[in-house]
Amino acid sequence: MGSFSIWHWLIVLLIIVLIFGTKKLRNIGQDLGGAVKGFKDGMKEGTAEKSAEPPQQVTGQTIEGEVKEKTKS
Repeated sequence: MGSFSIWHWLIVLLIIVLIFGTKKLRNIGQDLGGAVKGFKDGMKEGTAEKSAEPPQQVTGQTIEGEVKEKTKS
């Protein structure tokens, strides 16, 4: 009852192809590939924008204040 043999997977693949057809499976593959490519491009653009920004400089201003606890009513 362990893992399936190669013949089981080939039969499953054949049934999937018969149900959906090769054209629909090809379209699903293209859509998935386009989504992955778009995600990768977006990640590259995000890191490029971060590296293009100059680092923020600290001006040396100090802000003083008190922290007060909220009391529950």
